[in-house]
Amino acid sequence: MATLLEQRYRVDAPLARGGMSAVYRGMDMRLERPVAIKVMDHRFAEDRSFVDRFEREARAAASLHHPNVIAVHDQGFDGDHVFLVMELVDGGTLRDLLVERGRLTVPLALSVLEPVLSALAAAHQNGLVHRDVKPENVLIGKSGVVKVGDFGLVKAMASGNNTSNSVILGTVAYLSPEQVATGVTTARGDVYSAGLLLYEMLTGQPPYVGDTPISVAYRHVNDDVPPPSASAPGIPQALDELVLRATRRDPMARPADAAAFLQEVERVRHAIGAPLVPIPASAHGMQTVPRVATDMPTVQTAPVPPAASTVPGPQGTRAMVRSDMDPPSKPPRPAVEKKKTKEPPRKRFPIPRWGIAGAVLAIAAIVATLFLTAGPDPVAIPNVVGADKQSALRRIEDAKLVPTVVESRSDQVARNRVIRTDPPTGTLIPGSGVNVYVSVGPPIVPDVEPGATVPDVEKALRSQDLKPKLAAEEDRFDNNAPKGSVVALSPSPGTQLKLGDEVVMILSKGPAPLKPLPDVRGKTEAEARQLVEEAGYTATVNTRFDERVDGGRVISTDPVAGTVSEDKQVTLTVSNAVTVPDLNGKRINDAKEQLDKLGLKLEVAFGDDRGNRRIFAQGPNPGSRVQKGSSVRVAVNFFG
Repeated sequence: MATLLEQRYRVDAPLARGGMSAVYRGMDMRLERPVAIKVMDHRFAEDRSFVDRFEREARAAASLHHPNVIAVHDQGFDGDHVFLVMELVDGGTLRDLLVERGRLTVPLALSVLEPVLSALAAAHQNGLVHRDVKPENVLIGKSGVVKVGDFGLVKAMASGNNTSNSVILGTVAYLSPEQVATGVTTARGDVYSAGLLLYEMLTGQPPYVGDTPISVAYRHVNDDVPPPSASAPGIPQALDELVLRATRRDPMARPADAAAFLQEVERVRHAIGAPLVPIPASAHGMQTVPRVATDMPTVQTAPVPPAASTVPGPQGTRAMVRSDMDPPSKPPRPAVEKKKTKEPPRKRFPIPRWGIAGAVLAIAAIVATLFLTAGPDPVAIPNVVGADKQSALRRIEDAKLVPTVVESRSDQVARNRVIRTDPPTGTLIPGSGVNVYVSVGPPIVPDVEPGATVPDVEKALRSQDLKPKLAAEEDRFDNNAPKGSVVALSPSPGTQLKLGDEVVMILSKGPAPLKPLPDVRGKTEAEARQLVEEAGYTATVNTRFDERVDGGRVISTDPVAGTVSEDKQVTLTVSNAVTVPDLNGKRINDAKEQLDKLGLKLEVAFGDDRGNRRIFAQGPNPGSRVQKGSSVRVAVNFFG
């Protein structure tokens, strides 16, 4: 017969085991929903101070409502069992994925780390510290959702540090130096552990392993974490620097909390061009845990011993005596096995019948109280995929869940429509968070000012989920944009593309190299200016009279044609000569009007100067070049 805890939670198959607890698949018989039940080692039930602290921390963990945090439904105490009832996540752990793959690709490692940090950021914002960040506490559902579990040992920062200063509590491979040295744990300690988590995902193993927990703890305090590329060549330098910033031995040199670390991770991911990728659950997942009999005859059945770790070095959560640590100046001493001493048998006192009856009544009162004060029934996550944003948010809020909008680009889903939710389906307790991914439409090539820097343009393109690309053969000279800056994009700004499409950044090769000054004599001013500027020069213009060159055409240049001007300045000398028109046969009035427009004067040298008389001779001759303001003398017929 299966065991029932508090006559409500049926204990089924084991899922995972650690040094201080075991996790079982179970069933909430009252609400008829599957749950995960974390049962602490039976020795903890005898420690009243632990039970009190466990209850406080369970309530604190239950207050966290975040899509990447495993929801805590209930906690209880039954005989020798202190237990926690949590959301059941079908899938596996990050440890399973690491055992299966050895190490993760850079995009996959960052795609796992970001939701982990999002969960920790929610805890830190609520004044909670996890204290035990490790792959075993990162669950990956079959749908790829990442959830952080085991907040059962977190401590509210406002309540102080209740752990004895003589005890180191946690998983030794991921302990922060200050947790080892003093027992003080803050949000920066979680950042350190998350940095080690990233290190292990990138390299396939934690930075420190050893034969004894103390030897590993010693290295946290006295050694700097090496860059991941030292163990896994090819990792970008920006990722090396990110891991080193997160794992500084001085807590104040790390990001202040998980939210600050998350911002740095996002910046580095964009800088190295690592896309967000789907997160696979392990092919084996939780089914790799050895199965044992699911029936426990009595609540007092002893837990099954923990399974061996597949990762070198001590991995389980444990308590170590800080006095075993050697001073930093000495290497750690080999562990010396101490003889175990038997504890004296506990005294048992007879309980009168009236005491038993009172105890039964007290238990009945407690059960009734728990039943009346049980948490609210879970609610189903509405299916809002394809719905418009406002109606989707309204339906989720109507279900007493808390929606968070996450804008995302999509080639298939129209703008302002829901692409997906996280979690996608299932039930949650009221007040839980649901991420709602809303389409902002397909990517559009952004507008870029000529001269923008490559990192800025790359960031703008990646924000549109486009892939920046360089093509040296398309780079070009530009006299205005600095060398190496972006002068244009291909396709051009405003073009609609698909997710992941490439956009070529055309770079400036700097000012075009200077060419010898071309011969522009006899060219019009406009023609000469264009040729000079194409050669890389800036032109200024002077004018003077030259009877050999038509007005508006170049007489000469300074410097002369064929030379190179280092100051890139060229003076064009342009003729201001006026060509005399042919006035023969014109009436005096018409001729005068024509000359006025050219800046010349009409002088009647022979004949009647009445306006209707016609001209039969002129000087200078037609086609002659004269200075502006000169006079043209004409001879006029006497008879019209």
